[in-house]
This record gives sequence, C-alpha cells and structure tokens, in this order.
Amino acid sequence: MSAVTVSVADRVATVTLDRPHRHNAWTGRMHAEYREAMAALDTDPEVRCAVVTGAGDAFCVGADSQVLAGHAERGGYDPGLPAEPATPGYGVRPEWDHDFAWHFGLRLPVIARVNGACAGVGLVLACYCDLRVAVAGAKLTTATPQLGLPPEYGLSWLLPRLVGATHAADLLLTGRIVTAAEPVVAGLFNGVVATVAELDETVERYARRFATAVSPVAVTTAKRQLWGDLLETDVGQSVERSRLLIDELMGTADYREGVAALREKRPPRF
Repeated sequence: MSAVTVSVADRVATVTLDRPHRHNAWTGRMHAEYREAMAALDTDPEVRCAVVTGAGDAFCVGADSQVLAGHAERGGYDPGLPAEPATPGYGVRPEWDHDFAWHFGLRLPVIARVNGACAGVGLVLACYCDLRVAVAGAKLTTATPQLGLPPEYGLSWLLPRLVGATHAADLLLTGRIVTAAEPVVAGLFNGVVATVAELDETVERYARRFATAVSPVAVTTAKRQLWGDLLETDVGQSVERSRLLIDELMGTADYREGVAALREKRPPRF
C-alpha cells in the first residue's frame, strides 16, 4: 500500500491516510487501499478496535483536486476503484452493502482521530466511524455546495442523525467551514480537546477499553443494533430483536466470562 498505512499493537489497529504532502487528499487508490485494510482487520480476531487518522496535521481534506479535475474533464464520476474492490462489512444487511455504509457491518468498532482539516469525503469517512474525537481547531466542511455537487455518500441521511436536521441543513447547504468546537457540530464528536496530546490520550482510553474491558461479541452486536435500529420505524421491532439477541449471547463464552468476573470481583478476560 502507498496511500494507507496500518499498524497493530495490543489489539488496536491504527489506519493512517498517508498522503501528508497533499493533506491526505482522497484518491481512488486511497479508497481501494482503505477498503482492503479494513477488510483484513475485520477478519483478524486479534484486533479489537481500529483507529482511523491522517498523517501529519490533517485528517483528510477531501477529494484530491487533480481527481476532481479529471471528473470535470470526463463529465461524470469515476470512483477509481478496481473492478472487484474489497468488501469489508458486506453481507450483514443489504442496506449497508454500499460505499462507506459498509462501516456499519464491520465487526470492529472504528474510532476517527480527527487531528486536523476534515472536508468532503474526509468528513464522510469520519461520520461513518462509530466514535469521533477531534482537536478543537480542526476545520470541517462538507465542501460540496461550492463545487456544484450534492451531499455525497449518503451524508444527507447520516448527518441529520448525528447532529440534527437544523445543523445538518446548515452544513449541507452552505458548505461553510466550521471548527470542531462550534455548536453547529455538537453531537458529532465524543470528545473535542485542545491539543494533539489530549487527542491521543482520549483516543487511547476508548481504544484500550475496546481492547481489554468489553466483550467483542457484545460490542459487535450492539454496534449492529445501533445502526440497524436507525433503519427501523417501530420501537417494538427493536425490543423484540434485543430479546432474541440476549438469548443468543447468553450461550456464548463471553457471557460466561462476564458473569464469572462479576461474581469473582475481577476484570473480565475476553
């Protein structure tokens, strides 16, 4: 891989968008490599959590301007993916078998470490992660209105569910640049911190908990319940589904270990 790098330590994978000379601008190669990396990690039982971030002082500034120019010359969109790209998260629900929506089907929880500028498809990527932590000064924008484009990759469905319809309308219609600390993105981040050192500490706390303190089976189940229930309109369906899942998970080794740890007053060993 040349646009994405992956490292794994203590059950936590760090996936880095690695084009710092272009502020990690998104390309077809990066898209393909990111999918490939996540597919490999999702099938590795030793990995309990993935942290996605950008090299240098940016998260991802959106599509590379050279790529955008190519679309303009062709008069249409070309994702730049190979004929058969990796399909991480596919097969869980048909609604999720699409670009970026496949994050919802992953076994792994994914944390976005937003260390700087986060625009366009970079913002899309962060929104599809399960948790997000940012430095307060990180600049965010949907970018599409000033490019003459619509909201991309289902952001018009997802963003209102994260920040509310009023704030989503502001971000999607104006394309204005805001910072992670502004009220318009309240609800988007699980933490907004002042420094990169604090960013690393906060992300580390979340990642360590996923790696050591909680059942991976329970986390995967809860993740798919969370995103799946957003597709349902009937709370009763959610209640009945949870009853079935409780019965199912009570037959797992993770449940037996969790109960044993509770009774023995010790940390669980999942």
